Amino acid sequence: MQPKLKFLDRYLTLWIFLAMAIGVAIGYFIPETPEFINSFNRGTTNIPLAIGLILMMYPPLTKVDFKKVPQMFNQPKLLGASFFITWIVGPFLMFSLATIFLKDYPDYMTGLIIIGLAPCIAMVIVWNELAGGNRELTAGLVGINSVLQVLFFSAYAYFYLEIMLPLFGIEALPIDIEFMQILETVFLYLGIPFILAMISRTLLINQKGEVWFNTKFIPKISPITLIALLFTIVVMFSLKGSMMVQLPLDVLRIALPLSIFFAIMFFLMFFVSKKIGANYRDTVALSFTASGNNFELAIAVAISVFGINSGQAFAGVIGPLVEVPALILLVKASYFLKGKYFTTN
Repeated sequence: MQPKLKFLDRYLTLWIFLAMAIGVAIGYFIPETPEFINSFNRGTTNIPLAIGLILMMYPPLTKVDFKKVPQMFNQPKLLGASFFITWIVGPFLMFSLATIFLKDYPDYMTGLIIIGLAPCIAMVIVWNELAGGNRELTAGLVGINSVLQVLFFSAYAYFYLEIMLPLFGIEALPIDIEFMQILETVFLYLGIPFILAMISRTLLINQKGEVWFNTKFIPKISPITLIALLFTIVVMFSLKGSMMVQLPLDVLRIALPLSIFFAIMFFLMFFVSKKIGANYRDTVALSFTASGNNFELAIAVAISVFGINSGQAFAGVIGPLVEVPALILLVKASYFLKGKYFTTN
């Protein structure tokens, strides 16, 4: 099926970088912008950003045939590799990069470690869709990772910040994260679009049929993902546009280990998946699931524990600002590797 917004699709990378530039310009030249956007905050949730993320995820999730999701358990080797790299290698890699690059900046280092404690449950769905990955596998992995985040995020934070840091000669950092805070964040950014997608799919297919749903409804709502993505980028970058211009070296300090993390996790999972025998669609789904992080949760935790103006919160905000261009480049890399290593899907 050809996407309706062919022009937007074709130059997506350009639009994303333009959206980033517009966001920075708005934040820098209109200093009141962050205050205005933050006036829509409810607790640690920013309403415009939440709406943007939910709208961005809704169309890809409506394309998921949820009846096929359990089929992911027919591939135990792939699942085992995914969970090992995502939950064991990923947090330790981010911890190592943070302590290597940001040891002299403890606030940024802590923020980066927190970012590494949970895999992505929102944007990964969009990156997977753009790269032509397996929707059902991605939905299944995202669902399982969401449950694991709720159960283990606090334990991971305790382990890395209070046990691991002293082992590397760095003072331990006590941190208290509420279970309900994690649950609320996961429900907001994943639960709501999941529920909306499942209801839409069930009701509309029952009323109109699957052919109408796939040929009429899906093409109409698909452009919402890209429009919402660009909107979200503008909002995110306008919130910290002034700070990014004023503290460019700090942005680069945080961006460097993050970029290394994205690249290592993506290519490690990609080639491990290929070695196991996964096809292109499964390989892409696993690779983006492993490489992204739950910045929404990291930012919420950093703000609630350390304060909105803390270095930890700043590092958390820089996270998605680096992730967007990095992972859109990895989408391009996916198609390059597809032509090089895969003759079929």
